[in-house]
Amino acid sequence: MDTPPTLDALLRDLRIRLQDAGIENPGLEARMLLGAATSRDTAQLIAHGTDPATPAQATRVDALCRRRCAGEPMAHILGRRSFWTLDLGVSPACLIPRPETELLVEQALSVIDELDTDKPRVLDLGTGPGTIILALKSERPGILAFASDRSEGALQQAQTNARELGLPVHLWQGHWLDALAPQPHFDVITCNPPYIDPGDPHLTRGDLRFEPRTALAAEEHGLADLHRVIDTARACLKPGGWLLLEHGFDQGERVRRRLQQAGYRDIDTLKDPAGHERTSLGKH
Repeated sequence: MDTPPTLDALLRDLRIRLQDAGIENPGLEARMLLGAATSRDTAQLIAHGTDPATPAQATRVDALCRRRCAGEPMAHILGRRSFWTLDLGVSPACLIPRPETELLVEQALSVIDELDTDKPRVLDLGTGPGTIILALKSERPGILAFASDRSEGALQQAQTNARELGLPVHLWQGHWLDALAPQPHFDVITCNPPYIDPGDPHLTRGDLRFEPRTALAAEEHGLADLHRVIDTARACLKPGGWLLLEHGFDQGERVRRRLQQAGYRDIDTLKDPAGHERTSLGKH
């Protein structure tokens, strides 16, 4: 009878397979996949590295490795992604949270702190797994948090995350602001809409292949949804309220122009850590 491999041996094999597949951080991802397959954290894997793996664990490791080598995002394989200070559940129904969106969260918190109200009403449009609104609610528990998405699957994931984190958010299904009457409901509206050109070749590469196209790409060279939100959000903001948008690195000038045309003031664009224009905002 063959001697079962140890956990250390499985880890070495995982690292080699991931490296051969061109994975950028094979050591880190190997530990993450082995942890998922064995339900053990890094400290436990180190402490029990010489333990023999069970046949079920070896089979599970192989299955997870095959998925990653085929290009499936780690967030989908693990079902989790860290964002801000939160550990969020994710699924193929929604956009995977990305670090650059933290810039929008930072600016939204700054705007919230400047408002002349103890209970600002904050709406996140196209919330996905609740990325932005849950980060804001975790930092400012006093806000009245609202979020919408057109995807039922995304809303289910957002609801699960809100419940697991103990962060109450009012959720509803709808496309942008279609479900709302044009009345001054909110102090702050945030949105990370689709902003990639449908013809962009990046949509056929890497993690983007596995994410919902409707959460990534928009017509008019990626500007259609940005324009729609800009044109309709102002009517739903209270006087002095703010709209904050994430957009593509080369779309800042066009977003600022549209904000100006729609009647916003105090318009500004902020750069992400890579120096790209990433978040624009305007005041009612």
